[in-house]
Amino acid sequence: MVATGVALSATIVNGTVRGQRVVVVGLGLSGLAAARRCLSDGAAQVTVNDRRRAAEVDLDRYADLTRRGVEFAFGGHDDAVFGEADVIVLSPGVPPLDAVARAKARGVTVVGELELASWFCEAPVIAITGTNGKSTVTTLLGEMLESSGFPTFTGGNLGTPWCDAIGHEPTAPGGRSVIEVSSYQLEATERFRPFVAVWLNLTADHLDRYPSMAAYGAAKARIFLAQRPDDHAVVPADDPVVLAFARAGAAQVHTWGGEHSAVRIVDDAIIGPGGLQVPVGDVGIKGSHNVGNAMAAALAAHLGGATAAAISRTLRSFTGLPHRMQRVVEHAGVVYVDDSKATNVGAALKALEGVDRPVVLIAGGRDKGGSYDPLVQLLRAKARGVVLLGEAAPLLAQAMGDTVPHEVAADMDEAVRRAAALARPGDCVLLAPACSSLDMYKSYAERGDAFARAARALREGAGS
Repeated sequence: MVATGVALSATIVNGTVRGQRVVVVGLGLSGLAAARRCLSDGAAQVTVNDRRRAAEVDLDRYADLTRRGVEFAFGGHDDAVFGEADVIVLSPGVPPLDAVARAKARGVTVVGELELASWFCEAPVIAITGTNGKSTVTTLLGEMLESSGFPTFTGGNLGTPWCDAIGHEPTAPGGRSVIEVSSYQLEATERFRPFVAVWLNLTADHLDRYPSMAAYGAAKARIFLAQRPDDHAVVPADDPVVLAFARAGAAQVHTWGGEHSAVRIVDDAIIGPGGLQVPVGDVGIKGSHNVGNAMAAALAAHLGGATAAAISRTLRSFTGLPHRMQRVVEHAGVVYVDDSKATNVGAALKALEGVDRPVVLIAGGRDKGGSYDPLVQLLRAKARGVVLLGEAAPLLAQAMGDTVPHEVAADMDEAVRRAAALARPGDCVLLAPACSSLDMYKSYAERGDAFARAARALREGAGS
């Protein structure tokens, strides 16, 4: 039986950097948020360390931190930077650093921005991880809880760093903190304790960082590490690996999607606690994979205190996030769909499976490790052709061989033009790269915007 979600325990304030010398590694949003949090907590000294040279950084952007006494150490990660640190805070995505390992061996506390924020949050935490679907489920959850009347923060790996929410109503008793968490963030946690921990799925990704799928899975499993018997783990009924990780933890385990799950499909409707019943056809986010995302969000939101009415409203009204199966334009009978967020093979497979017409796929970018074979198998059945770009184009071309027609483009504009030439009326040109964007773009969003501009330019150029 599913808990009512009413009697919620708050995260214990279990750490401080007051009076400590702190080095924050990484000058991105999370690093800056961590530096501000350390200042607010009364750290004796805060230094922000970044591998870039000072000449590459616009220091005027950080004038406020400088005025508050923050020091900056640019040009690498030398032992001297960490020599007098009491605490090191790592930004997400910072790779393993020898200097940090040596500092840790000397007894220096090493944590991530996620762990740091958790020390100061007094509201129940709902955390979401998984290879794919995290941002969609996180956003759904946040809206369900907010619609139920809770002051709600939604962020973490998605958007605003959690440290920036500390001290505001959603992180105080009575609020809710809905946090998207990546494997990178979870690596540097010890006492991060979600009241509700959601693990959506596990497929090959980030194998350029992790030596194996087992290591990748172990990093994600840290979402359950500090949970207690009165906490909740939410996992898919049909994923034995994720289910086993959840059962190895201390929390109560709840599943979605199975015959006996608390939230499941009955007569083509999502049903759940409190009389929840939403026909699958009424769910705002489309695609078979999003039915699972909707069930996961509904179950976690219920455990977090959301009402069935708020869950139902949100499932109907929420239509998805930018760059996630977003229809951009239709031109000459061809639909152009942006799924730039499909940054791994598993996500690209889900995107392809969600299209009910022949596809011309645009794929490529920076390779993340793993095999492209599952993608090639599906492309043989569904694709009219593939246009490749970016660093991974040769690897993808090799995987396809002679079995899938493919071409190579120098940039997104050329890729869209080539895809348009391959497509026929009734087809879909789909951007689902199966790779990261960082070889050509600053983010998957920038890549998606480039695709959308190129697709709209086709229609404008035709004068339609």
